[in-house]
Amino acid sequence: MARLFITQRELNFISDITKEIIKDVVGQKIYYYPVSEKKTKSHPVYNEALKKFYDNPIAIECLVDANFQQSTKIDKFGIDKQFMIEVFIQYRDLVDKGLNINIGDFFSFDEMFYEISEMLTTKNIYGMPEHKNGVKLIGSKSREGLFKAPIKGPTDISFTDADAIQVDFEQQRGDSLDSAGDPTGDKRDLRESGVLEPPIDGIRKIKTSFYDE
Repeated sequence: MARLFITQRELNFISDITKEIIKDVVGQKIYYYPVSEKKTKSHPVYNEALKKFYDNPIAIECLVDANFQQSTKIDKFGIDKQFMIEVFIQYRDLVDKGLNINIGDFFSFDEMFYEISEMLTTKNIYGMPEHKNGVKLIGSKSREGLFKAPIKGPTDISFTDADAIQVDFEQQRGDSLDSAGDPTGDKRDLRESGVLEPPIDGIRKIKTSFYDE
């Protein structure tokens, strides 16, 4: 597609539509643990961190592939189950939040922690290299003892934790703050440029069950 026919308005529309689907319809998210540059000290010779420290987790709305790739290995130490997961994140959402995700970082989904083993750009929008559609993360289940943090839900209906089952989720709808007053980092370009009016009722909570069950 020629640049002559694709303006910033069309690019903003594509970005906003994908954000609306991911943030206001799907309701899936991962918790990303960025490495703390202030707390993590590198080796003076090898320039590698002997031990990594992480900042507080950041919730990132995304699409998660529900078909986990599982393999089971049995050796003298017992049974070792390996899981891999694919996560799709809207690219401009990462830019808006100022997040720089790298291979080797960690995130959680369900009751597991994953180490990012691969990070791919899905495709360019209409062949424009400066406008990317999204990012695909491939995560491998973190080895025991390699990364540890409190588990954040939702996880499983068999658990008794308060956040084990997600009762509702919030449609951010481009608002800068959520219902608790915390920043969302959500930005809708057509709203920012004045093409669309903001929703009258702002952020909205959606129940994950029908008929108030």
